[in-house]
Amino acid sequence: MTAATRPSFGMDPELQKKIGFTILALVIYRVGAHIFAPGVNVQALSDFIRNSAAAGFFGLYDMLGGGLSRATVFALGIMPYISASIIFQLVGGVVPTIGKMQKEEEGRKTLTQWTRYMTVFIAFAQAYTFTLFTESIPGAVANPGFASRTVMVVTLTVGAIFVMWLGEQITERGIGNGMSLLITFSILDRLWPGLVQMVGFWREGALSI
Repeated sequence: MTAATRPSFGMDPELQKKIGFTILALVIYRVGAHIFAPGVNVQALSDFIRNSAAAGFFGLYDMLGGGLSRATVFALGIMPYISASIIFQLVGGVVPTIGKMQKEEEGRKTLTQWTRYMTVFIAFAQAYTFTLFTESIPGAVANPGFASRTVMVVTLTVGAIFVMWLGEQITERGIGNGMSLLITFSILDRLWPGLVQMVGFWREGALSI
C-alpha cells in the first residue's frame, strides 16, 4: 500500500505528521526526565529533600517539568526558559526600546534569540547552585570535587538547553505551543500516580467519596 492510498482515518496527513512528531518529542522529554545525572546518590538526595523545609518548593518545581529532587538530566526542566521569557516581558514594560521590539516582527526574532541566551545563563546559574546544594548533602555525591561539579553543571545546563530546543521544535514542527505542552505533560505525568493511589485507597475503603 502506497503512501497515497494509505488510510488516514479522516485526518489530514500533515496533521498526523505533526501529532506524531509531538508525541515522539514528549516521549523523549519524559525519558530524559527519568535519567539520573552522573555521580549522584539519588536516594540520599531525595531523602534529604523530602525531610527538608524546602520539600514543597522542590515538589512544585518537579511538577512543572523539573526533576531536582531526583537530579535527572532534565532536572531544570523548562523553567529557565520560562524565567527568561518573563524577564523580557517585564523589561518590555519598563524599557521603551524592548517594548517597541516586542511589537515588530524582526524585533520579536531578536528578542527570541536574546531569550535563548538568557536561558543558557539562568540554566548555568541554577545548575551551579543546585550542584553546590547537592554537594552539601552527606552522601549525595560520591566523589565531590571540581571534576564531578563540572560534569554536573554541564549535564544540567545542556539538559535545560535541550528541553528549550525540544519545546521550540514542537512549536515549529508539532501541533504548536511546545513550552505549554511540556509543562502540561509534566503535570499530568505527576498527577497520574496520585490518582491511581487515590483509587486504590477508595477500593480498600480507606477513602470515602
